[in-house]
This record gives sequence, C-alpha cells and structure tokens, in this order.
Amino acid sequence: MRRRGRGLNEPGRKVRGVEYESVGEDYLQRRQLRRGAAGWVLLAGLGVAYVISGDFAGWNFGLAQGGWGGLLVATLLMATMYTCMVFALAELSSAIPTAGGGYGFARRAMGPWGGFLTGTAILIEYAIAPAAIAVFIGAYVESLTGIGGPLVYLFFYAVFIGIHLYGVGEALKLMFAITAVAAVALVVFVVGMMPFFDPANLFDIAPTDAAGASAFLPFGYVGIWAALPYAIWFFLAIEGVPLAAEETRDPARDMPRGLIAGMLTLLVFAALILTFGPGGAGASAIQDVGDPLTSAIAAPGAYGTQNWLYTFINFVGLAGLIASFFSIIFAYSRQTFALSRAGYLPRVLSITSGRRTPFLALIIPGLVGFGLSLTGQGDLLILVAVFGATVSYVLMMLSHIILRRREPELHRPYRTPGGVVTSGIALALAVVAVVAGFLVDPRVVIYAAIVYAIMIAYFGIYSRHHLVAQAPEEEFALIEKAEAELAGSGGRDG
Repeated sequence: MRRRGRGLNEPGRKVRGVEYESVGEDYLQRRQLRRGAAGWVLLAGLGVAYVISGDFAGWNFGLAQGGWGGLLVATLLMATMYTCMVFALAELSSAIPTAGGGYGFARRAMGPWGGFLTGTAILIEYAIAPAAIAVFIGAYVESLTGIGGPLVYLFFYAVFIGIHLYGVGEALKLMFAITAVAAVALVVFVVGMMPFFDPANLFDIAPTDAAGASAFLPFGYVGIWAALPYAIWFFLAIEGVPLAAEETRDPARDMPRGLIAGMLTLLVFAALILTFGPGGAGASAIQDVGDPLTSAIAAPGAYGTQNWLYTFINFVGLAGLIASFFSIIFAYSRQTFALSRAGYLPRVLSITSGRRTPFLALIIPGLVGFGLSLTGQGDLLILVAVFGATVSYVLMMLSHIILRRREPELHRPYRTPGGVVTSGIALALAVVAVVAGFLVDPRVVIYAAIVYAIMIAYFGIYSRHHLVAQAPEEEFALIEKAEAELAGSGGRDG
C-alpha cells in the first residue's frame, strides 16, 4: 500500500518547478480504462501490429537514399538499437506499469519537464504515423480497385476509430487476428519471390560519385546515414506496447514477455523482406513506390505481370497496413489520455465513455492525422514520425540509466540484460538517428521541431501550473517528496 504524504493534495503545492491542483473524487472515476483486457500473447501481437505495416511499405524509400547495402547497414544498426531498447523498456514497464508508457518512465526519472518532453515526442510519432500508413493503404487500395486518395483515408480513419470507441478488449483481439493474417501474407510473399532471387538484383542501382560509392553503397557512406529513418520503419512503434500497461492482467510478467516476443518476430520479418523483396525484383524497381511488395511481384525481373500472387498480396497485404494503422490509433489515444489525465494536455481529452474508452483522445488526434494524410506524402510523413520517435528514444534510454543510478532499490520484476550498457548502446544509436532525419529533408524535420517547440511552450507557460495531483504518475512523485520531507523533519526533531 502506498502511503500518502503530508499535504499531498494541497492546492497550489509546488514540486520541482510545477504546481499541482487537487481535483474532485469523480475526476479519476471519469477517466478509467478497462482492466485485465490483455495477456502477454495479445501484447506480443500488439507489438507486431504496431510495426508490421513497415514490412509492406515505407522501408523501400531507404533504397533510394542508400542503395541496398546502405539500407542493410542502416537496418542492422537500427535492429541493434531497438533490441537494446526493448530490453530496457521491458524493465521499465514491469517496474512502472502506467498508461503513460515512456512518459511515465521519464516522469519518474527526470521530473515533469522530462515526462512532458518524452510524452509529447511520442505523441508526435503516434499521431503522424497513421497518416503515413493511410497514404500507403491508399496506394495498395488504388492498385487493387483503382480508387484511392482522400476517400480511402477518411474511410479507414472513421471505421477504425469507431472500433476503438466500441471497446479495447474487442479492438485488441481484432488487431491480433488482422496481424496474424498479415504475417501469413508476408510468408507467402517471401516464398513466392524465392525462385527469382538473384544477388545481382540487390546491387542494380548505379553508383554515384559520392565518397565511398560502390555497387554495395551506390550513394557512398552518407547513404547509410540517410537510410536510417527508413530502416527505423521496420521497427518503429514497438515501444508502444507499455501504453497498454493499465489494461494488462499482470504487467510485471506480461510486459517483458510481450515486448521481447514481438521484437523477435519483427527481426525475422525485416531480414526476410529486405532480402527477398529487392533480391527478387531488383532494388531499383521498388526504391520509390508506395506498394513495394506488389510492385516487386509485377517487376520484369520477377513475374512481370499482375498474377494471382499480386492480387493475394495486394488484398491480404492490406491487413498488414491496417494492423499498424489500427494499433497505432490505440497508442496515440493512450498517450493523449495519460498526458491529459495528469494535466499536461487539456484535461477534457482524458474523459472516458461508458465503455471505458477515451473518446476525445481517439477523435482529436485522428482528425489531425487525417488532415496530414491529405498531403499524400507518405515518405515525408515518415520523417516526421521518426523525428518524434527518436527524440523519445533518447529520453527513455536516459530514464533507464538515471533510474538505475538513482533508484537501485526500485522493485524490478524484470532486469535488462547488460544493464546500463545495453540502454547506453540504444541511447548512442538513437542520437545518431535523430540527426539522420536532417540529411533526407531538413525542412520536414524542422517543421516537426517547430510543432514540438510550440507544445513545449504550452507546457512552460500554462499546463505546468495546473498538473493533477491524483494522476498516477504525479502521485508517485508527490508521495516521494512528502515522505522525504517527513524523514527530514523526523531527523531534525530527533
């Protein structure tokens, strides 16, 4: 049982540069999520669902930046980063199981400013990623039916936000089923492309005159760096699994299992797709298309026509894009919910319906994402999502290191193999990834940074003076502060 410290709910209480407001008893009652909706198998499925669209579209733009060799090296680096990060997040999510995920970890380690900076970066990632995926869904639907564009984007946003509004248990189970179908489609694609695999196809992009350029690295050494944001697309959003902590049966046990199982699955799929997609069709044939798997099948070097496999992957492969689209909607709603419940964002966004779903946290970011999808620039939207993601990775790995140093006695049901060395590797690679986005299109990343700065200004000017004392992440901090005061007072009195 957690002890309440002296003056925990005092209005205007100041702690570490922020002010707290006490709220009525019904505040948290109107902001309840459905408990016990997921075990570790569903969590693993959720982790794969977040990411699996990256196997169907988006990664291939890295071929245009670094060639196959550059994208391969970039993918190996990012696979290392994500694997190390997942081990660190498994520890953090088992020790601090709140709906805030990375925001909650950073809040514990670095205070309100650290929590806000991390949570907002994650929110940018999750609000923008569905917009990019919607563009790719439109490309696949158009190649299948001839109909694409805004109507397709609107249809998918409306349907899948609607399902989430119905209830989280039903949504998670449906996501798991869709993800399983998508995984089957990836296996069928790989088997179908194996007869056409030729190592020469991997290196059919002509070398440039860049430093270090070769058949393996046609755009030179800098191509590796420029390919990093697209290599990230193979794994981006796996870190969203901890956002389901408050809806999980046993977070201490299920979160580590779900995170690690999901990551292992993604590593296998990334290796297969990166090998047999370009290896069967030719890297140059799919380097800049919105539907690389179907384009690979129809490429002259492969089947050369729209056959049964083309139709199957196009139709069933939509499940992969839908799975990620569907699941990241869940992620942005929970991140918005947690930040709003604690007062970092407008509190109205965290009110839940009778079915325990945060309806405004689902709808408002969805409207923003739909508006951005109308640009039709999936590759550029990836850069914005990756900017938010990589900034949050830096802050989350810092949180792991800080908590290991500052709170060695914190109960950790799961401990990261290698400890801070593991999270330190992820931290270093995340810093590299943040910088890499500026190499592809600095304007896009600068625009994202401006939005980030505006949100930071909102926190600095307004919301840090109106945080909610009873929110789970904030209550932990206030209890620690109050107990420290009591201990200090007891020492002086003695």
